[in-house]
Amino acid sequence: MSVNGVTSTQSAAYSYTASSAAATKASEENTSAVVSKSAAEESGVVYEPSKGTATSSVKKTYTPDTNLINKLKADADARTSQMRSLVEKMLSKQADTFGKANDIWSFLREGNFTVDPATKAQAQADIAEDGYWGVKQTSDRIIQFATALTGGDPDKLEQMRSAFEKGFKMAEKTWGGDLPEISQQTYKAVMDKFDELSAQNKAET
Repeated sequence: MSVNGVTSTQSAAYSYTASSAAATKASEENTSAVVSKSAAEESGVVYEPSKGTATSSVKKTYTPDTNLINKLKADADARTSQMRSLVEKMLSKQADTFGKANDIWSFLREGNFTVDPATKAQAQADIAEDGYWGVKQTSDRIIQFATALTGGDPDKLEQMRSAFEKGFKMAEKTWGGDLPEISQQTYKAVMDKFDELSAQNKAET
C-alpha cells in the first residue's frame, strides 16, 4: 500500500471520528436541554428575581359597606325608638315637673324625676357592661360604622375620628354641659379603638 493511500485513509478516518464526536456532543447537549426543560415543566415555573426594582402602580379600592351601614342604622333607629318610648312613658306621669323644665335635655340632666321599677330595670339593662347602650357595644358600633363608611380605607381613619369628636362636642352642647359618666367612658373607649386601628394600619404598611 502506498503512503498516499495510508495518509488518505487516516485522514478520512480522522474526519469521520471528528464528525462523530461533534455529532455525539450535539446530541448530548440536545438531550441535556430536553431533560432540563422536562424537569422545569414538572417542578413548575422557576421564579427569577428581576435585577430592577418593580413598583406596583395598582392602588387598592375601598368601597363603603352599604349593607352594614343600613343594618347599623336600622338597629340604632329601633333601639332609639325603644328608649324614646320609655322616656315618654316616664314624662307622661310627671307632666308638671317636665313642664317647668326648659327642654327635655335639661329635665333629664337635672334628674328631678322618679322612675318606676320596670323602666329603671330596662334602663339599667341597656347601659350595663354587656347592654346595647353599654360602653363596649356602643363603642364597637361607632367603630363599625366608621369602618363601613370608609370601606376600611386607612387614609380616611382620621377623618372619622374628627367626625366623632365633633359629634361628641355637639352632644355636650345639646346636653348643656358635660355628658354623663357612661358617655365619657364610651368616648374614651372609641378613641382607644381608633388608636388601635391606626397602629394596626401602620404595622401593615
